[in-house]
Amino acid sequence: MISILGIRHHGPGSARSVRAALESLRPDAVLVEGPPDADEMIPLIGQQGAIPPLALLLYVPDAPQKAAYYPFAEFSPEWQAIQYALKHKILVRFMDLPQKYQLLGDQVIGEQEEITAPDSLLPNAYATDPFSLIAEAAGYSDGERWWEHFVEQRRSGGETAFDGIRELMAAVRTETEVHESADSIHNRVREASMRSIIRETQAAGKKKIAVVCGAWHAPMLLNLDDAKADEKLLAKHIRVAGSVPVASTWVPWTYDRLARRSGYGAGIESPGWYEHIWQTQDHLVEKWMVRVAHLMREEDLGISPAHAIEGARLAGTLAALRGRPLPGLPELDEAVQAIFCFGDDAPMQLIREKLVIGVRMGKVPKDAPSVPLQRDIDAAQKRTRLEPSPLPEKLDLDLRKPLLLERSQLLHRLNILNIPWGRLQTTRGAKGTFHEIWQVVWQPEFAVAIVEASLWGNTVLEAANAKVNTEAAQASELPTLTRLVEAALLADLAQAIPGLMSRVQQVAAASGDIPHLMAALPPLANVLRYGNVRQTDTAMVGQVVDELVTRISIGLGSACSSLDDDAAQHMFEHVNSTQNAIGLLQETSHAEIWARALEGVAAQDTIHGLVRGGACRLLIERSAHEDTAQRMSLALSPGTPAAQSAAWVQGFLHESGQALIHHPRLWQLLDEWVLSLPEALFVSLLPLLRRTFSTFPAPERRQIGELARSGGRSIISAGDDDIDEVRAAKALRLVMKILE
Repeated sequence: MISILGIRHHGPGSARSVRAALESLRPDAVLVEGPPDADEMIPLIGQQGAIPPLALLLYVPDAPQKAAYYPFAEFSPEWQAIQYALKHKILVRFMDLPQKYQLLGDQVIGEQEEITAPDSLLPNAYATDPFSLIAEAAGYSDGERWWEHFVEQRRSGGETAFDGIRELMAAVRTETEVHESADSIHNRVREASMRSIIRETQAAGKKKIAVVCGAWHAPMLLNLDDAKADEKLLAKHIRVAGSVPVASTWVPWTYDRLARRSGYGAGIESPGWYEHIWQTQDHLVEKWMVRVAHLMREEDLGISPAHAIEGARLAGTLAALRGRPLPGLPELDEAVQAIFCFGDDAPMQLIREKLVIGVRMGKVPKDAPSVPLQRDIDAAQKRTRLEPSPLPEKLDLDLRKPLLLERSQLLHRLNILNIPWGRLQTTRGAKGTFHEIWQVVWQPEFAVAIVEASLWGNTVLEAANAKVNTEAAQASELPTLTRLVEAALLADLAQAIPGLMSRVQQVAAASGDIPHLMAALPPLANVLRYGNVRQTDTAMVGQVVDELVTRISIGLGSACSSLDDDAAQHMFEHVNSTQNAIGLLQETSHAEIWARALEGVAAQDTIHGLVRGGACRLLIERSAHEDTAQRMSLALSPGTPAAQSAAWVQGFLHESGQALIHHPRLWQLLDEWVLSLPEALFVSLLPLLRRTFSTFPAPERRQIGELARSGGRSIISAGDDDIDEVRAAKALRLVMKILE
């Protein structure tokens, strides 16, 4: 006897009905829709350490990016069927078209034939969502809502429920399968494979077989008579699609990835809600409202028991008005938003994320197969006490502490391997040079990334070293190489550094592209300035930095010549980043040679105004303000085109107006230049000037406004007589104490 149990993947009502049906049928074999390539993985989820949600991962070992996932939650009917079979020690197998015939790509067998529909059939529009046909007839907005109310919210059910589902699906398929398509052909092949596995199970002597499959396939698995037709169809598919070796394992999954919004084809709208339906035996609505109240209290929102009582009443009233047997998620959402959130949608976002979608991550059984790199990552996570979590978490790592330094190195190494468990938010700031701020969140997809990265080595350290060495050998641009140097030093890849630095020197010696040299300098400056905090040896970097600073300074003038507006903007950014890097190095010889290069740029009237103005601004701390005033006077003289003068002002005042506030002569020159502009020209330049001034901090804009109102008289007194030396000394002592 064969019992076909048509279900909806990840449906709690379906899971409850499957469990009841199995208890009634007492089968001697259970077949579950899934990849036969992974049959050996089934016993593992009977172990104590297996906690759903989990996913079967099937991949091509030589090309791990070719992979397929089969997720399972506790409320998945397939999970419950497998658990029943393992508990009662009966045969349990997957049945579907093996993934070894699918992972090479979607091959369509044969010609697609259009079938002319009789006049009684409905238009093909329903083929994309066949359940909408039923929903429309039953008065529901979509098939999802209809299925949830009539199937997933069932509190009891058995074989009779599946008989009705099978008959309904047979009718829907007849009405909607009007045209042959790639999907329908692929479904036919899959169903032929399912029937073949049912026949194999019968041939093995099993008499009472329970088949758990998607409801759509249920009507097609009853007729097992035409074995030759199935064999012919499968042989044709295998001949066209080919086959490939496949490996399989279990990986942790999350409710977020189980949701439809993640792009998962069989995803559901509300995993957290479905978990609640599965785990709650009575008072479904009331207990949901209690969970909402607990969540909002955890977020310090004022919620009382009366909110939960009124919310449950309103949900029940809405369901009654709509003719529903029980409130569903739409009624609950509306009640919560009205009673708990007072109509505001912002708290609802929190409820949807943490309750409706849910925050849960499974755990893999300890005996699940894994590549050596995965085992090394697991060991590193235990050693550094960093547990993977689906929730974003902020890590503040003090690099002076060995454990936290090791965490930082692990996260940097994984980033090199394209496993972005952590994203670096801040490396330096108010807390000092020894802090890193990370945002960490574990994604299920990292399982495939780990398999891909295992091609580089069996441990994180070995794989990261190998990947850096390979990328260095292939890189031809200096900025790419210096970023690799920075990444390698942050990750403490001592084995990769000598070869990497040798490659940097080779490319730097052959490069005459000054912008490339400038882009290469900041990562190396970061390494020299902060490397010692991480206990890394940066001696090899110093020689390269000395050479880069010298070559940039010598070639800066010629590199800045004959630039159009776009090229000048890029050069302006390079000059600023180079200035920051040299300031970071705090090396007198570097600062002096760079300053001479900037003076040369500031003095050349053939260079774009934006770059000249920027260079002049960078020199203001080293030059007397009279020199700056002279440069500004020349830049704003009548003989200079107004557009170039405006560009000079933009570069000179980039993100700060302090020079105008503290040096009245500079303000006067700018004021006179603006007043000298003809009206039409002033109007054309006004957007550029407004954009420049809009980048100033609000206090600076206020001070400049006061300066303009005062007619150019500085609002800051610089007279020595106005300074109270006693009070100033106290302030200086406090400042020195802070800086210690």
